[in-house]
Amino acid sequence: MGSYILRRLLQFVPVLILASIAVWAIVYAVPGNPALALVGPDATPQTIAAAEHRLGLDKPVMTQYFLWVGHAVQLDFGNSAINGESVLSQLASRIPASLQLTLFSMLIGLLLALPLGIVAALKPRSLVTKVINFYQAAALAIPTFWVGILLIIGLAVKKHMFPSVSNYVSLWSDPLGAFKNTFLPALCLGIYISGIIARFVAASLRDSLGQDFIRTARAKGVPEHAVVSRHALRNALLPTVTVVGLQIGEFLGGTVVTEVVFSYPGLGRLIYTAVTGRDYPIIQAAVLFIVIAFLLINLIVDVLYAYLDPRVRLR
Repeated sequence: MGSYILRRLLQFVPVLILASIAVWAIVYAVPGNPALALVGPDATPQTIAAAEHRLGLDKPVMTQYFLWVGHAVQLDFGNSAINGESVLSQLASRIPASLQLTLFSMLIGLLLALPLGIVAALKPRSLVTKVINFYQAAALAIPTFWVGILLIIGLAVKKHMFPSVSNYVSLWSDPLGAFKNTFLPALCLGIYISGIIARFVAASLRDSLGQDFIRTARAKGVPEHAVVSRHALRNALLPTVTVVGLQIGEFLGGTVVTEVVFSYPGLGRLIYTAVTGRDYPIIQAAVLFIVIAFLLINLIVDVLYAYLDPRVRLR
């Protein structure tokens, strides 16, 4: 297993290099002069030159890249171009909020998806499965911002069960406060992801139940619940693990709409504010964090694959 993990880590090196180049080049991907976009069209040449110097845009291109990488390795991303605060401190204050939201969302999504997917696989022609299929289609078709608005109106404004504005409260310091402030946005995202996971669980489990080793287990007299839980479900979890891993990476930096709807102070909302204000240092640091998070999540998924299916280690 150790050599398998080491091979996967070595594969990350070229990906991380290419990703760093792409992240650094964000400054040049936007039309016009980035410094001019920050100081405004009425700025004097001296002000524009000062902004270019502050952003490092007055140096040769390759020098800019290597300087940026050198600072990034030391976790020095400079200061915000808008408010002058440290980029690292702003990320550090938002990442725990996004991690907590991701944890709650995936927990809700799995609690909804696993039983729905198992029932749909075991009883494919029943009325219950038709209802489950309708739920899956609705969960994927209805936009998350609309679901979020309905949850705010129904559970926050009318029932007063949860706050309409979700603040970040640490799970370790105040579990009840964390639950109340995170439940609505987590439920909004959990409903969406449950539609995806339930489809994969149902399809994979249905395919596993038709395999020869399942027929052999049944012929040996293994109880049906053991056939499903010990044999078929474990084999069916392989594609599900991939989907869960990808969605965790997406939730860490891609829940912009949901965080804006609920005013949740996570990484997605920070990225939204930075993009609208063209705050390039924050955009670069946040995107780089998301890239590294995706790489680590892929590593965890690969290790889980190797645990669930030892044949993967031999590839």
